[in-house]
Amino acid sequence: MKTAVGIGAAALVAFASALAFAPRTPPPLAPTSIGAEKLQFNTLAMAGDRLLAAGAMGEILYSDDQGTHWKAAKLSENRQALLVNMAFSADKKTGIVVGHEGWILRTTDAGSTWQEMSFDKQGSEPLMSIAHLPSGDWVATGAFGRAQISKDGGKTWEKLELPAEVEDKHLNRIVGSENGQEWLIVGERGLILKSQDSGRSWQAQPEFYNGSFYNAMPLRSGGWLVYGMRGNVFVQSADGKQWDKSEVPAPVSFFGHAQEKDGTIVLVGQGSMLGLSDDGGKSFKLERAKGRATLTDIALTGQDKGWISSDAGLQPFPPAAKLAPQSSQGANP
Repeated sequence: MKTAVGIGAAALVAFASALAFAPRTPPPLAPTSIGAEKLQFNTLAMAGDRLLAAGAMGEILYSDDQGTHWKAAKLSENRQALLVNMAFSADKKTGIVVGHEGWILRTTDAGSTWQEMSFDKQGSEPLMSIAHLPSGDWVATGAFGRAQISKDGGKTWEKLELPAEVEDKHLNRIVGSENGQEWLIVGERGLILKSQDSGRSWQAQPEFYNGSFYNAMPLRSGGWLVYGMRGNVFVQSADGKQWDKSEVPAPVSFFGHAQEKDGTIVLVGQGSMLGLSDDGGKSFKLERAKGRATLTDIALTGQDKGWISSDAGLQPFPPAAKLAPQSSQGANP
């Protein structure tokens, strides 16, 4: 009996060994996805008809069919650092994206491939905004008053001197008017710097608010809208004088914006909230997009449709099912 059991066990071992080393065709792999609906994205940009998104872990994706399909861009260095803001020049081929650790990447093929121009291996203040000036220079701004300028198309960078009022304040965004004549840098503790000579010189504006501004947008009327933390939105008319506080029904922080063809201003912010204004930014109503994410940016790809980036991935705009305008209790800032 013991002999039979032993022979049977040996046969099983031999069969298992033969099976383990026998050639076989592996099963097909499950379809893979870049996961654009789940990754954290901080910035969206248009390069002609191409839509690009960048964010956490150094991810840069692009889509040539208005967001239906996405491809991963090729980076010369994979630093896995957070990317914060992206911009393109008028040729729609040359672009710069900036992020943490002073990371600067440059593309000359509309975002298919990117080459590293700068990275601080020892760590430093993050860069949070990038802009292309009418002169051809590039300007990057960031935390603790960091500001840099490139005069050779983004290849090399040097310190940009700004007014003393900057001190160590975070410089959250640099934005230009449609004609490129007037520019704003907005930041921490109510800081607004204005240039009226296409970015060649900057002047600090009188303070009227002591909180942080996260972004700004030029108005079609010729004025400006600035916005930031806890629902603080302000409008300045084309005469460049006083700033008037907008009506916002809840203290929602906003981070990105777009403007539809009919003039409707769309702000995106925390708690998946959208701020909508049809009176030039004087007042806003609130609606909620999908989920409860922090919405970071919005880009329109055509016919008032586009995409919203967030810390929970990308989602189409307008949302598939809009809820009724939110009350201050429903905003959940």
